[in-house]
Amino acid sequence: MNNIHVICKRQKEDAISLAARIIQLYGHKIDVFVDEESARQLNYTKQLEIEHVGEGAKLIVVLGGDGTLLSVARNLKGKDVPILGVNLGGLGFLTEISPEEFPEMLERVISGDYDISQRIMLSVTVKREKEKVFEFAVLNDAVITKDALARIIDIETHVNGEYLTTFKSDGLIFSTPTGSTGYSLAAGGPILYPSMKNIIVTPICPHMLTNRPIILPEKVNIKAILKSKDEKVVLTLDGQIGFPLEFGDEMLIKESSHVVSLVKSSSKGYFEILRTKLKWGER
Repeated sequence: MNNIHVICKRQKEDAISLAARIIQLYGHKIDVFVDEESARQLNYTKQLEIEHVGEGAKLIVVLGGDGTLLSVARNLKGKDVPILGVNLGGLGFLTEISPEEFPEMLERVISGDYDISQRIMLSVTVKREKEKVFEFAVLNDAVITKDALARIIDIETHVNGEYLTTFKSDGLIFSTPTGSTGYSLAAGGPILYPSMKNIIVTPICPHMLTNRPIILPEKVNIKAILKSKDEKVVLTLDGQIGFPLEFGDEMLIKESSHVVSLVKSSSKGYFEILRTKLKWGER
């Protein structure tokens, strides 16, 4: 391994300190590139623009939280480079490596002794009057939601060309298994094992209580059409990117050709992470 990219959470001193430690330990034998803002704080010359993350790299180290990792995953744009996520944030389902186990884990990854968990992404396309106006890939979810003062919105939904239903709700979540522990879970959706390839459709506060989340099989094509007029509606991607929708807009959602490879913790499995993060078994 001869090239590592390090991305730090903005304004996070712990992340800057860990980046400095990586440079100190490995900078003399491996090309270590650090995101521009963090590199300037460290007075380090090997700087990396986020738009070029993963180019020529054998490993990406993310120092922060799940939000930082989601941003990196989107900017990879199909480059299959393993990501070692270190949790310096809050919940941390994606950045599952703790700061305590990070030094040993990094050494193992550099020596080639590691396992990865491959996660699907969703391809999200917006068509307006049959013209493509927006396209993006997400790791967690794509959410159609109304503005704070808007009324219930209508979203006509089709799966593989077959009419599913018209959801009357505050919004609709399209989630990957990776995103199943995020917004979808808070809205009553199920938890899926992260290596699965299903898509979850979860209504947000549906007007009909019989509208429940549904798990769709692999390789489906979903079309959601906004049927509400005079309402402010936004498509939100991974909770970080927003795109305003208009009446009649069609959202096409399917499994992306891009995948994300996350380095797995050597000290704990997925179910232990679930128990810890969701505090299962506690009273």
